[in-house]
Amino acid sequence: MRQNSSLTAEQRLAAVDLFEQGIGHKAVSSRLNAGEHAVRGLEKRFRIWGRAALESKPTNQVYSFEFKLAVVRQFLDGEATLMELAQRHRLSSPNLLRTWVRTYREQGEDGLRPKTASGAEAGGPTELEKLRRENQRLQAENAYLKKVRALRNQPPR
Repeated sequence: MRQNSSLTAEQRLAAVDLFEQGIGHKAVSSRLNAGEHAVRGLEKRFRIWGRAALESKPTNQVYSFEFKLAVVRQFLDGEATLMELAQRHRLSSPNLLRTWVRTYREQGEDGLRPKTASGAEAGGPTELEKLRRENQRLQAENAYLKKVRALRNQPPR
């Protein structure tokens, strides 16, 4: 279980017992006098992992680029919801997939590629990446010049 969880070990165990009885996170939160946000997160992990959601994991799982891309495309194609895909592929939580989808929408496939330890992409920037950066710079420069032209053409006050 997460080290920074606001739930005590006893609360987590009691919550899982209640989840197994079919009780939802709001009722569990109320019964245990615990934060609803923390209990909802535990319930999401419980739906995926069952009682294993109580165990702490020593390291973060690393997923391949191909796996991330395939799962993101399944979601974007409407094959399943975030929760269903997280359960199907045994992801730690739907939030992980939500992050992959957001990254894919913002940065495209390149955003899902693994990074090196320094945070830079392995092998340095590709020609395509260089062209994309130059394109972004030129678009920003063009927008700036349009704004300057519009300000110049305004009548004096």
